[in-house]
Amino acid sequence: MAPAATMTTCGAPSAAVALFRSLGEPARLAILLRLAESEARVVDLVKALGLAQSTISAHLACLRDCALVDSRAEGRSSFYFLARPELLDLLASAEDLLAATGEAVDLCPTYGRTLVAAQRKEKTHG
Repeated sequence: MAPAATMTTCGAPSAAVALFRSLGEPARLAILLRLAESEARVVDLVKALGLAQSTISAHLACLRDCALVDSRAEGRSSFYFLARPELLDLLASAEDLLAATGEAVDLCPTYGRTLVAAQRKEKTHG
C-alpha cells in the first residue's frame, strides 16, 4: 500500500501543490516548453528565451530539484532535457484544458490577467 500523500491545510496534496507551483512561474514554464522540443544548453535557452544566464541557471536548478529536468555532460557543456516523458502529457493536457475553458482561466480574478483580459472581453462583447 502506498503511503498517504502529505496534505496542505486546505486538503490538497502538498506534492501536487509543489509541482504546479514549479510549473506556474512563466520562465520555468518557458524553459520546459523549449526543452519539450529538444535538449538544450544554458546558452541555447538564453538565446531562445531572452533571459539572463543567471535567471536560466536558477530556474534549471529549481526544475532539477523537482526532478523535472536532468542534464548530461558533453565536453565542457551540459545539455538539459526533460527528465520525465509524463511531463509532455501534462503540458498537452493543460493546453487541451485551456482550449476547452476559453477565456475563463485568463479572466480568473485570482490568477488570470484580469484587468487586460476583462478590458479586452468588454471591448469585444460590448
